[in-house]
Amino acid sequence: MSQRGWLLFASMCVIWGIPYLLIRVAVRDLSPAMLVLSRTLVAAAILLPLALRRDELRPLVRHWPALVVFAVIEIAIPWVLLGSAEQHLSSSLTGLLVAAVPLVAVVVAATTGARERLGGARAAGLLLGVLGVAAIVGVNVDGASALPIVEVGVVAVCYAVGPLILQRYLAHLPAMGVIAASLALTAVIYVPIAAFSLPGEMPSAAALGAVAGLAVVCTALAFVVFFALIGEIGPVRATVITYVNPAVAAILGVLVLGEHLTVGVMLGFGLVLAGSFLATRAPAPRGSLEPASEPA
Repeated sequence: MSQRGWLLFASMCVIWGIPYLLIRVAVRDLSPAMLVLSRTLVAAAILLPLALRRDELRPLVRHWPALVVFAVIEIAIPWVLLGSAEQHLSSSLTGLLVAAVPLVAVVVAATTGARERLGGARAAGLLLGVLGVAAIVGVNVDGASALPIVEVGVVAVCYAVGPLILQRYLAHLPAMGVIAASLALTAVIYVPIAAFSLPGEMPSAAALGAVAGLAVVCTALAFVVFFALIGEIGPVRATVITYVNPAVAAILGVLVLGEHLTVGVMLGFGLVLAGSFLATRAPAPRGSLEPASEPA
């Protein structure tokens, strides 16, 4: 990997590792719906002019049904559920639970049109991952009820299904246009929803800063950097950031918010990472004695 590739990779590991911290701070003063509206509105205002300048919105017109479904599954539902869950869960725990996304993606791929054969290694990876998630949930949920855990579980499913929709129905369309339009659609959806949960007083400076960070850095800038990363190292290698982001989230939660992580939780996270690696490895081609080494 080139020096530029490593810089982009490291940037994405941090940029998409800090949203859990910022969400935890923001939902202290804002409702989850208001947070989603604020984040998508600002990010769309930044990305839409870029997409218009590149003429990346016009090709989307004929594909608006798939675009709406993608926006709902990838942004509208998981972002509000993350905000709701982090009203009760620590940011570090939420980030570690979201690390199960690659495992869910394997299950989704195996039960859809692709019908990929799991095989022994992938089955073992899924088992390890399930055990890891069970360890994370069972050892330390900070006294939270089952609801926020379920909400994060739905987030993981959405994050696994969203890219599948993108790959099957929107992959041939301009990426910047798809993201900018999805953010704008989500903002439109949340205008009437957030109207019922307006803050009673001016949010704190910390909450406003968290919203700005989420919108500008973790959304608008993040997608620009991520597209550059894909262009530099390819889409397969770029997905490796999903293994690093939860660790960054956990570290920031401990250092900035004073959250606590037990040995059991970290062991569970290790099992999730190991399981994700095994479960997402590309199968070896027929006739080859060496397994593929890159995550799929």
